[in-house]
Amino acid sequence: MIEFITSTNFSECQRLFHGRGHAYENLSHVNVDWLPPVVLITLYQEVEESWLAEQAVALQALIPDCRSVQVQYRCRAMAPGEVLLGEGIEHTQVQELGLSYHIELGKAQNTGLFLDMRNGRQWVKENSKNLNVLNLFAYTCAFSVAALAGGAAKVVNVDVSKASLGKGRDNHRLNRQDTAKVKFEGVDIFKSYGRLKKHGPYDLLICDPPSFQKGSVNIERDYAKIIRRIPQLMKDGGRLMLCLNSPDLDENFLLETVQAECPECRFDSFINPPEVYKEAHQGKGLKVLLFTYLPAS
Repeated sequence: MIEFITSTNFSECQRLFHGRGHAYENLSHVNVDWLPPVVLITLYQEVEESWLAEQAVALQALIPDCRSVQVQYRCRAMAPGEVLLGEGIEHTQVQELGLSYHIELGKAQNTGLFLDMRNGRQWVKENSKNLNVLNLFAYTCAFSVAALAGGAAKVVNVDVSKASLGKGRDNHRLNRQDTAKVKFEGVDIFKSYGRLKKHGPYDLLICDPPSFQKGSVNIERDYAKIIRRIPQLMKDGGRLMLCLNSPDLDENFLLETVQAECPECRFDSFINPPEVYKEAHQGKGLKVLLFTYLPAS
């Protein structure tokens, strides 16, 4: 695995190896992330302890600033973690595109920042000047941090998890951003369109939903409910960033859903994830599509 890692710049957080794209034979169960100063190996099936120990030593040797190599077992109930080498670090602050984010290790399945969305955050940072932004399924508000760094006038973050939004507030404070420009709405999106409308209309809508969340979200069923609300939420000429993480749905699902539910939206372009996210089969990985809302005058 170590021979496939090509990065030479370890100053920022990043994915080092993406086996889940099935582009590397016999390694589709392994991902490796660099969350300075921690290397995190994520396993989706069990491996030999000797192989894992060998990889940990090689990864620590590859990165001079590595102080900890940890593993998370997604193949086990509750996705437990373990320190393989070095310090038992549970919290760190990482940098990306000049911004900082809190990272939690060993406490939850996700660390607080989805590394495959780096290019999406960069686009938001470069395209938010003076805009009113709606960030749906905000999680820890990384898009919001990027938008404010790009000069957004206001960002409304919406997520059913108030704990995640609390971490988002901490991310804004970490970057010394003016939280008076930020709203945190801990509500169910599908039951709270009135709450969302009162902060609008919006110049930019970002929607990055989970593929499935028991009792809350089934995106194959629910994405249409969001898209048909676009005319109630958006300014004429507003931009939309619609994201899709499901490996079972490709970009055509989004294109067809938008055409059916809000044909006033014109498709503009794709935002591809970083090059490390190689996929053996097109459409399986992260999909990020940009649209413009252009209602008939």
